[in-house]
Amino acid sequence: QVQLVESGGGLVQPGGSLRLSCVASGFTLDYYAIGWFRQAPGKEREGVSCISRTDGSTYYADSVKGRFTISRDNAKNTVYLQMNSLKPEDTADYFCAAAHSPGTVRQMCVTVFGVNYWGKGILVTVSS
Repeated sequence: QVQLVESGGGLVQPGGSLRLSCVASGFTLDYYAIGWFRQAPGKEREGVSCISRTDGSTYYADSVKGRFTISRDNAKNTVYLQMNSLKPEDTADYFCAAAHSPGTVRQMCVTVFGVNYWGKGILVTVSS
């Protein structure tokens, strides 16, 4: 059974850090580009960061550049999103997604082009 399972969310104070993990099962992440997306209540889904399957190229939304870092460990079939200097506006449900043929990582993040699988999401709340 193909699954993407997110973990690492929760409540954090502004300025704090969290690391999200996305573990794949039922398929091998090596052959997929992976992205993190988020959706806050009443807002559209946003592509936060995506990483290619081949050359490690990455895309970051302007809202998270310099604060978030995406990485992957293919041996563990896992992708991470390190989130630093968190702000209240980062509060959202965060989803990971896998795309076998995503085009560019920017296309994947901005248009969800090529996404084959989605995780169920995990809540991140940034509040004092």
